[in-house]
Parts: sequence; C-alpha cells; structure tokens
Amino acid sequence: MAGLKEVRLRIASVKSTQQITNAMKMVAASKLRKSQTAIIKLRPFAAKLREILQNLCSSIEVTEESVFSQERKPEKILLIVIASNRGLCGAFNSNIIKAALALCSDLYKDPYSKGNVSFITIGKKATEYFRKRKFKVLETHDELFDHLTFDQVSPLAEKIMKGFVAKEFDRIELVYNQFKNAAVQRLVVEQYLPIVAEQEIKASQKNAADYIFEPDRETIVRELIPKTLRIQLFKAILDSFASEQGARMTAMQKATDNATELLRELNISYNKARQNAITNDILEIVSGAEALKG
Repeated sequence: MAGLKEVRLRIASVKSTQQITNAMKMVAASKLRKSQTAIIKLRPFAAKLREILQNLCSSIEVTEESVFSQERKPEKILLIVIASNRGLCGAFNSNIIKAALALCSDLYKDPYSKGNVSFITIGKKATEYFRKRKFKVLETHDELFDHLTFDQVSPLAEKIMKGFVAKEFDRIELVYNQFKNAAVQRLVVEQYLPIVAEQEIKASQKNAADYIFEPDRETIVRELIPKTLRIQLFKAILDSFASEQGARMTAMQKATDNATELLRELNISYNKARQNAITNDILEIVSGAEALKG
C-alpha cells in the first residue's frame, strides 16, 4: 500500500501543476491578444517613418542635424538588451542573452576586451544575468513592462540619443525578440544608432523616393529623427513583450500537455499497483483458507 500512496501523491502533485500551467497559459493568451494588436498597428507606421528617415539621411550633407547618421569607428559600444521580467517562457531569455554574448565575443571583440562595451538592460532576467557576472551595466529599466506606453519609453530614448551625440557611444545595438506569431519569435540584432541609410539609396540617388520637402529637408530631418528613434525603441520593446507572451503561452501549453500525458501514465501505474495489491490480498485469503482445511 506504500506504493499506492506514493503514486496518489504524485497524481495530486501533477494535477496541481497542470492547473497552474493551464491558468498561466490563459493569462498569457489574454496579454498576447492586446500586445499583438498593438504591435501590428504600430509596425506599418514605424517602418514607413524609418524608410523616409533613411532616405533623407542618405541625401543630406553632414551637418549638426545629420549627426545621428554619422558613422564612427566602433570603439565604444552600447548594447540595449530587452528580455523579460519573468521566466517560464521557454528559451526566450536565454536566446537573448546568448545573442548579446555573441556580439561581445565576435563582432565587438576588441572593444569588449578593452572594457568599452556597455549594457542597458530591460527585463529582470537580463539585468540579473549581466549584473551577477559583473558586466558593465549602465542602467536597468525593468519597470517599463509594468506600464508599457510610448510616454514611458521616450525618456530612455532621449537619454540614449544624447549619449550618442555626446560621443559617449560610437554604436548602439538593440537585441530583442521580434514577434512573428504566437509560436514563433525571431531573434533580432538591430543597429539603433547611427542610422543606417538604405544601400540602394547610397549606391544610386536615382532610386530614391521622390519627396517634396516643406519647409526644407534639414528642418524635417531635425524634427523627424528624434521622433523616429523614440518610436523605434518603443516598437522593439513592444515586439519583445508580445514575443514574451507568445513564448510563455506556447511553453505553458506544452507543460500542460506533458502533465496530461504524465497523469495518464500515473493512472495506469496506479491501477496496476491497485490490481496487484488486490490480487495479493486474494491469494493470502485463499492460502489461509487452504491452510485451515489442511
């Protein structure tokens, strides 16, 4: 009977876990619907705005207004790593951390060896990892996911832009997961600053879009660049948040399915153990009766 008791306890434990994972899946699905709607609405606007900006930056002369598109030797690097505040979302966070480490060891190996690679982390999982291992973490903004709005993200974008203009950083990279659908997230390493002009525009101005500028190109660039960069950062964080919910929903669905399968196996084991116990009891009774007859 000790075996039966142990199996019963395991069945109860798995049922409790199944209820938790199923509830977490439903919560993630609810959050996913809202964040998916938000990122799908924002993407076309952000993409078109960036296209216009790249076109403009590739055609204006190097002035104070075009400082955000000036290429400098990448000696001082800033990595903005966007992860999540919570776990239980599969390989979501570990993939982000691996991508950031790969940048340090490959693309920016020399600046990293000189201690010139800095981090801004968004999400407790990234913050805990890089701080625990003594990486150069300048700031953490884990609170952004509590109330994710454009107004909350804008001050951070402004601070990053000022750092680039002041030549505190020569290149700024975003590392985040881009939302594709509930089951698929695409890991993205995206150059945030300096702004990368379209290769086609650089190669040939005749392929550039024909815009009419009013009042003039430089004024538009001066006004458009900060707005575009704020939107691009907000889009990346919103993308990451939607990806997190999709990854968590998928992970919790798999966990629920695994718990269901485990329960099926445990019930079979319990029934077999119970049948064996009943059979042994019957054999003992029969053996006792035969002994009395003898």
